[in-house]
Amino acid sequence: MNTDYKVGDFIYDADIYDGLNKFLSDLEFYKKWLPKNKEAKILELCCGTGRLTIPIAKDGYDIKGVDYTSSMLERAKEKALQAGLKIDFIEADIRELNLGEKFDLIFIPFNSIHHLYKNEDLFEALNTVKKHLKDNGLFLLDCFNPNIQYIVENEREQHVMAEYTTNDGRSVLIRQSMHYESASQINRIKWQYFIDGAFHSVQNMDMRLFFPQELNSYLHQAGFNVVHKFGDFTECEFNDNSEKQIYILELKK
Repeated sequence: MNTDYKVGDFIYDADIYDGLNKFLSDLEFYKKWLPKNKEAKILELCCGTGRLTIPIAKDGYDIKGVDYTSSMLERAKEKALQAGLKIDFIEADIRELNLGEKFDLIFIPFNSIHHLYKNEDLFEALNTVKKHLKDNGLFLLDCFNPNIQYIVENEREQHVMAEYTTNDGRSVLIRQSMHYESASQINRIKWQYFIDGAFHSVQNMDMRLFFPQELNSYLHQAGFNVVHKFGDFTECEFNDNSEKQIYILELKK
């Protein structure tokens, strides 16, 4: 079994990424759970190009953003500068992060935990959260609720996943195919990129799937209590048909 799981570099091209991810359907949810006190310290892990970081900072919050990809952080810094905001963006692996300070709220948005491919990766990231979270703080995360039927029905079939124009004027078309590895719980996703009508490359978008009872158990084992578990960003109760797993967590007392 090939265990070389990854996200392709081109997916993290800042203009390619921002063109695909313009939606902000999750922003109001995360803003709702921010502390009322604007002096509170907020930490976003896997912040990307600042899609959520910057609007939260605009609301007057002290927020830091951490990401592993330098090109994404450069774009985040450019956006912050254009908005007249001073935000500390940090390039780091969230499995190894040690900022030497604690935060009132920490969140990992946008399905980012799916790129923690092994259990030890997940637990290292959760230990990072524990180390940086205040005793009465909250930890929020969102990820997909695995839909095996959808994966099987779409396995190996290629279909158009997105079509858009980037801020730098490139026309992008992405075709997606996938293959699920049940032993590793990795969905091997391939995105075939066409730029300005010509084939560009095939990029991996591999995602580790976390099943609901499994993830509940891992979070409990890592030292968190589940305050709420929602099935979407409107805070509907999690159920069989939920597309998402959205957690509000606190440290075990």
